[in-house]
Amino acid sequence: MLDRLSFPQPWLSLILFTTWQFLSEGISGASVVMGLLLAWLIPQITRGFWPERPAFIKPWRMPMYLLILLWDIVVASFSVARLILSPRKPRPVFVSYPLQVEHPLAISILASTISLTPGTVSADVSDDQKLLLIHTLDAEDDQSVIDAIHNRYEKPLLEMFR
Repeated sequence: MLDRLSFPQPWLSLILFTTWQFLSEGISGASVVMGLLLAWLIPQITRGFWPERPAFIKPWRMPMYLLILLWDIVVASFSVARLILSPRKPRPVFVSYPLQVEHPLAISILASTISLTPGTVSADVSDDQKLLLIHTLDAEDDQSVIDAIHNRYEKPLLEMFR
């Protein structure tokens, strides 16, 4: 009985409640009640789509991860623009990246992070979820791409999900 009254996805509920408060015309009793109702009801309705809870062990590391990602997006945007405007030809390459993260959500976050950063795209994940195929617009060699992704993105994800 208490399981039905709980919040099955507390982070989703928090995000829904906060979003509702931003969308409503000021904070009032009615908007708080409606926000709480939606924050409880939507995760209850979508419970079947969430086979397991996200395995965040250290979720407080996510804001720093997002700041690093935003910084990298800005820097990569200028690097790609400089590359396009320069006479030098890019050196595109496909890289098979060996994954250390195992949780499907962590793999999805890593693949999305790579695709969000200008100049790189996650092309495919192997069936056994051990390799991620990445296309990069300009790289000296495969190992430099692997090292950069591992140190910049996968290490923090490993800390968050282990």
